[in-house]
Amino acid sequence: MPTVKDIINCLENFAPLFYQESYDNSGLQVGNFQQEVTSALLCVDVTEDVVEEAKTIGANLIISHHPVIFGGLKKITGSNYTERVIIKALKADIAIYSCHTNIDNVSSGVSFKMAEKLGLKNIKILKPLNDVLSKLVTFVPLEHIGAVRTAIFEAGAGHIGNYSCCSFNAAGEGTFRASEEANPFVGKKGELHTESEIRIETIFPKHLENKIISAIKKVHPYEEVAYDIYPLSNQFTKAGAGAVGYFDHPVEEKKFLDLLKTTFKAPTIRHTNLPGKNILCVAMCGGSGSFLFGDAKRAGADVFVSADYKYHQFFDANNQTFIADIGHFESEQFILEIFYDLLMKNFSNFAIRFTKVKTNPINYY
Repeated sequence: MPTVKDIINCLENFAPLFYQESYDNSGLQVGNFQQEVTSALLCVDVTEDVVEEAKTIGANLIISHHPVIFGGLKKITGSNYTERVIIKALKADIAIYSCHTNIDNVSSGVSFKMAEKLGLKNIKILKPLNDVLSKLVTFVPLEHIGAVRTAIFEAGAGHIGNYSCCSFNAAGEGTFRASEEANPFVGKKGELHTESEIRIETIFPKHLENKIISAIKKVHPYEEVAYDIYPLSNQFTKAGAGAVGYFDHPVEEKKFLDLLKTTFKAPTIRHTNLPGKNILCVAMCGGSGSFLFGDAKRAGADVFVSADYKYHQFFDANNQTFIADIGHFESEQFILEIFYDLLMKNFSNFAIRFTKVKTNPINYY
């Protein structure tokens, strides 16, 4: 049986906690990392009814999108739903793990799933992250270049857009003098040595730095490995907020609204005036995405689909890019399919269930 830690590693390899927003609290909410998991229950929100459902079906891990613990807790007395959920889960020995803005901010995350469900093509991150990349430079003797470069790539470096194993390599000479306490791979103690080396340059996401440095040191022949890390301000197209994509053919505005209602099972859609043009380019963001409207306009989107829009924010449409608010839960409900597909791909010896509890707190009359 996989442990809670095994399942967390699977989820966080896809959506590293490094990408969660500063205000967020993704990660293990309740439970023990070493606990064996017999069955997992998937949900958008954890409520008391969801914990009861987990108990009934024998699931000892709940995986949710929204963290049940969002702010600080000074006491757990059962005075609100968060405290009651924690108490129930602890008594039943049920672990709770939440994957929130970190899975919002990766390609193939929440907004990408929305775009796929709508049938969009050529989907890209709407607002890529900046300042999350670093450049690695290291120096390797000629006969070891293949092993070191392979280790770097396998640890996650060298990805640029749709290309992998990207690096720049230049020949040069390295010099060093080994002390009497050293155990040099080449050269003699106390003598200045010159060695033909290859300078390798490549880029990587910052959260992989320790993993990549560790991989280099395992295969590099030198006792002391020389390397440099430089921060980069380049955009990282594999992480960021929202998604933008295109229909194969333009869609009439009212048919587009009908498609939204059907696809996202939205009882109602709040939207601005229709500008009177067909829809080809669509920008989307799961959850509260109004902060991305400017990015949607710059991307040339005909419509921006998100949730939690306030009254005055609808004026931003200005009868150009129109805004469609489909509801918070409605926009994020397919996160469960992402969880399911990840777990099924990596584990085959435990049951995965979708909650049957209605956790959306909003009702429509």
